[in-house]
Amino acid sequence: MVSQTAAPPSPAPSPESASGPAVPTYAPGELAALAARHGLKVSGARPSLPAYVRQLWGRRHFITAFATAKLTAQYSQAKLGQIWQIMTPLLNATVYYFIFGVLMNTKHGVEDFVPFLVTGVFIWTFTSSSITAGTRAISGNIGLVRALHFPRASLPVALALQQLQQLLFSLGALALILLAFGQYPRPAWLLAVPALALQALFNTGLSMAMARLTAKTPDIAQLTPFVLRTWMYSSGVMWSLDHLLAGDRVPRAVLLVLEYNPAALFINLVRYALIDSYTGDQLPPFAWAAAAGWALLCGVAGFVYFWKAEETYGRG
Repeated sequence: MVSQTAAPPSPAPSPESASGPAVPTYAPGELAALAARHGLKVSGARPSLPAYVRQLWGRRHFITAFATAKLTAQYSQAKLGQIWQIMTPLLNATVYYFIFGVLMNTKHGVEDFVPFLVTGVFIWTFTSSSITAGTRAISGNIGLVRALHFPRASLPVALALQQLQQLLFSLGALALILLAFGQYPRPAWLLAVPALALQALFNTGLSMAMARLTAKTPDIAQLTPFVLRTWMYSSGVMWSLDHLLAGDRVPRAVLLVLEYNPAALFINLVRYALIDSYTGDQLPPFAWAAAAGWALLCGVAGFVYFWKAEETYGRG
C-alpha cells in the first residue's frame, strides 16, 4: 500500500482582472500561519516584558542623550540660559517665603525655616516637574513615535532623567543656601542620596503612568496642574505638618494619610538628611520603609502599566 501525504491547502485563486493576473486570496488563519512560517511579526506588536526591558536597556545611550539635549534646549532662547534651572525654584521659594512664612506666619515654631522651605520647594519641584513632563512624553514627541520603532518607555524615562539632571544643578544652589544659614556638611548629608534615588524611581513610575493616560485622554494634562497644586499644599512644602496637625483637631486616619503621603515622605527624608534641627522625631515611624515601598510600587506598576499599551502609542 502506498501512503499519500495530504498536500497543504492551496489558496483559492481570485478571478483574473483586466489589470493583471489573478491574485490568490487567503483566509485570516492561513495568513497568520504563512506569516509565522516565514518569521514575520506584526509591526509595532508589544514584546514580552523581559524582552521589553532588554530593548529599553539597549536604548540607554539614546535615553541619556535625549534627556541631556532636552535639558540644554529648555532655556536656549532665554538670555540667562541655563541659569534659569537654578533661578526658577529659588524664585518660587522666595514667593512662598513672603506669602506663607511672613504673611501667614507659618515659620512660627519652625527652626531654620529658610533651609526648611527651600529644601521642600526643590524636592517637590523634582516630583511635580517629572509628572508634568510625563504628560507630554507621547503627545509632545508624536512625530518621533510614528517615524521610528523603539521602546516608547524611552520617552517618559528620558524626561524623568532630565528632571533629575535639573535637580542636580539645583542642589548646588541648595548647598550654598544651607551653608549661608549655618547648615554645614556632615555625614548625615549622605542620606540624601538614597532618599533622592527612591524619589527618582517613584517619579519615573508616575511619569510613565501619566504618559499612557494622557496619550489616550489628553484632557488629563489640563487637570494635572490643579491636582499637583493640591498635592503640594498637603505635603508640607511651605509649613510643618507636625505643627499644623498638632493636637486632636485632625482625625488620626487623616494624619496618617498626610504623614505617609509619598511626596511628604521624600521631602522630610531629605530635610532630615540636610538640616540639623530636623530630627528623626519629626519623621513618622518606618519612614524609610514606606518611602521604599512607594518607590518600588510606583516604579514597577508604572512601567508595567505603560508597557501594556505599547502597541497603541502614536496610532489613531
